[in-house]
Amino acid sequence: MKQSLSDKCFDVFVRVFAIFITITALYPMYFILIASFSEPYAVASGKVFLFPHGFTLDAYKYMLRNSSIWRGYFNSIYVTFLGTLYNLMLCIPAAYSLSKNKLFAKKSVTWFFLIIMYFSGGMIPGYLLVKSLNLLNKPYTMIFLNGISVYNMIVTRSFFQNSIPEEIFEAAYIDGSGEMGVFFKIALPLSKPIIAVMALFFALSRWNDYFTAMIHLSNSKYFTLQLVLRNILITASEAILDTSHMSPDEFEAAKYTAYMAEAMKYALIVISSAPLLVAYPLVQKHFVKGVMIGTVKG
Repeated sequence: MKQSLSDKCFDVFVRVFAIFITITALYPMYFILIASFSEPYAVASGKVFLFPHGFTLDAYKYMLRNSSIWRGYFNSIYVTFLGTLYNLMLCIPAAYSLSKNKLFAKKSVTWFFLIIMYFSGGMIPGYLLVKSLNLLNKPYTMIFLNGISVYNMIVTRSFFQNSIPEEIFEAAYIDGSGEMGVFFKIALPLSKPIIAVMALFFALSRWNDYFTAMIHLSNSKYFTLQLVLRNILITASEAILDTSHMSPDEFEAAKYTAYMAEAMKYALIVISSAPLLVAYPLVQKHFVKGVMIGTVKG
């Protein structure tokens, strides 16, 4: 079918606009990558645009020598892996239970979750609660806090309600299977898409969370990578503030610290983002299927 001039113009506009949006989305990631290999002074002065300026690996070399960064990296991986498993252990069974019409007091339980989704006790009461539970400064502090996301649980409940026919569960009940058997042998195997999506959501939240660690951890041995990065940048910025009482050697040390902090800022973004960038393609197929939950079906 021959296209009219207006249709051709529209196709060209859509393609140009799509290319523009793609470049707009990808360029910040590209800039961070080339900035991590450039001289910090060149980055700060705006000389880095399309290619690295003054190619250097000093930031990455400094990271390899900094034990606190490696310890924070290990803590982030440890918290993300175990914390995500803990999130899934709470979210999936809760969502499955709420998807059942025969659940006792289902409406009341649902309203309870909706209320705590929008209203919390506040930071200070939350801190006092964590302290009373003896969860401050423990290796498992970051794992057991933020155990469930009500929003993610509601999305998972929608999957159980809309994507798995109730007749499958009824057939299992007729065959003599109990509720636990139905959950582990039928519901879970059919829920791989939503489990993959929730695992990605929870892992992303765990990996990027620094505020929880900042409030509830004071022992540097348990600091996550994001908190280590924050402390490095703050220390570097404070080191160069007051130079009036510094000796020449101290001034050079403070200047070097600020220099390395600026260089490491981009290098750490690259390193800290790498695990999630690697993990996303592994769950992309399930992610695309899972995010379609709740759409109109015909």
